[in-house]
Amino acid sequence: MKLSQFKFNLPADLIAQHPAKNRDESRLMVVNRKDGSIEHRTFKDILDYVDAGDVFVLNNTKVFPARLYGEKEKTGAKIEVMLLRELNHESRLWDVLVDPARKIRIGNKLYFGENDDLVAEVIDNTTSRGRTLRFLFDGTHEEFKKTITDLGNTPLPVEIQRPVEPEDAENYQTVFAKHEGAVAAPTAGMHFSKSLMKHLELRDVQFAELTLHTGVGNFRDIEVEDLTKHKTDSEEMEITQETCDIINAAKAERHKIFAVGTTSLKALETSVTISGQINPYKGWTNKFIFPHYDFNTADALITNFHLPKSSMMMEVAAFAGYELLMKAYKTAVAEKYRFFTYGDAMLIL
Repeated sequence: MKLSQFKFNLPADLIAQHPAKNRDESRLMVVNRKDGSIEHRTFKDILDYVDAGDVFVLNNTKVFPARLYGEKEKTGAKIEVMLLRELNHESRLWDVLVDPARKIRIGNKLYFGENDDLVAEVIDNTTSRGRTLRFLFDGTHEEFKKTITDLGNTPLPVEIQRPVEPEDAENYQTVFAKHEGAVAAPTAGMHFSKSLMKHLELRDVQFAELTLHTGVGNFRDIEVEDLTKHKTDSEEMEITQETCDIINAAKAERHKIFAVGTTSLKALETSVTISGQINPYKGWTNKFIFPHYDFNTADALITNFHLPKSSMMMEVAAFAGYELLMKAYKTAVAEKYRFFTYGDAMLIL
């Protein structure tokens, strides 16, 4: 398919700037692939679509405060650094994005904090905005990570056009977040409250957790019209044997598998065998899913409403069917559903 096929008119005021007051009270559009029907519900109504033994596959990645603001040595020029991933634990080497990139060259030193609490040296260029930094810090690794946490800001996407607020540290995180490493939240999971999780448990729904550390690559513009030529950034992921056992047993007994978010679905499709079994996996994935794609894992997908021409929208189109998804998005705009990170949810059956 072509990039231009995923363009649609999204009014700017439909991009949610804040989450719903209560996680499980966002709106929920239910899209049925069998008959093409669309229902309008509230997220906690998802209880009406589950049966005992069904499995919800959750991405338990945890977002860390990855955005740092600092100054360039000598000139004092203001700079922004987005931490992507730690390359070397002992050397404190990090893969980052910098802005404005044209001013940040190899050899420059960058200072963070009012008292220059943290200093980094630029040691390599990676992409147009990408750099490798070596942080110059004498303390332990725990002290280093605490310093980053204290100085860092919640890495809200740029489409949320407001300053970061203290509440974002909790709101931009799922209630089941465990393993730190993401610089973008797995947004479909953010609709689950602890209360809703308890109600699902009472319905004998099982939870199977995996980890995929969501990266900023999800928000990069796709620059090729022919989608077969697009290359995505790699993301670190892990699926344990315990998670495989839960999912495979449920599939064998013909229970439904709900993928919570495009990241969970991508991880499952990375580790699935031809026979449909989920295998343990620890490593990286750069899987890019777009129509037409044959899924071997999930029976249902919970997801947000995504931006035009985004890789997440393409993955959802592959799952729902392109024509049905475009119909659903047209309906969502007309009904003023809230889009993107803090927006409303969609359940595709």
